[in-house]
Amino acid sequence: MEQKPISKAVITRLPRYYRHLGELMEEGVERISSNDLSQRMHVTASQIRQDLNNFGGFGQQGYGYNVKYLYTEIAKIMGVDRQHNLIIIGAGNLGQAIANYANFERRGFIIKGMFDINPRLIGRVVRGVEILGVENLEKFIVDHDVQIAALTIPKTKAPEIADRLVAAGIKAIWNFAHTDLVVPDDVVVENVHLSESLMRLSYRVCSMQDQKEQEKKRSNRL
Repeated sequence: MEQKPISKAVITRLPRYYRHLGELMEEGVERISSNDLSQRMHVTASQIRQDLNNFGGFGQQGYGYNVKYLYTEIAKIMGVDRQHNLIIIGAGNLGQAIANYANFERRGFIIKGMFDINPRLIGRVVRGVEILGVENLEKFIVDHDVQIAALTIPKTKAPEIADRLVAAGIKAIWNFAHTDLVVPDDVVVENVHLSESLMRLSYRVCSMQDQKEQEKKRSNRL
């Protein structure tokens, strides 16, 4: 039986389910209904059931969801129940901030190496990881079985480095460089454009302010 494709919207919500279920486990909650979970997540109960039905449902009528079981199953779906070796290209402020975020390790993402071209950074150690020169990149990827690379470098350098990563066997790129990368179909790219995210936030703030101004004007006319 052919598996139906999962929409990007569902995939985007999976980490939120995982986070909230983890919080429920920490609170000692053993089971939860879709209605209670919907109130916590501000997602409709119907949406939760539809999302989880893409992967088998996991719930029982009259019982709800076993929190620990659902947490474990979503971890399997997202692949965070296994180890992923990761390298960071670009050891500036953003690269070091990523390296210092200990929560990645608890999710199975192990930072194996950091790389930069700045001689003042090469040789420094960030959370036990030494910053290396990019001339060692390809050999390091093979020797340490690295699957994922984070790019925190200027956009002018990103395409060249991405080509080297793909040639060395990298299968996923976490791209913080403000440019779209052209890679083979079997290489996954997750783009993180911080400025675009901030602009979306700005749009929402301005929209709410404009709406309040319009409501205020209407009320003054009455």
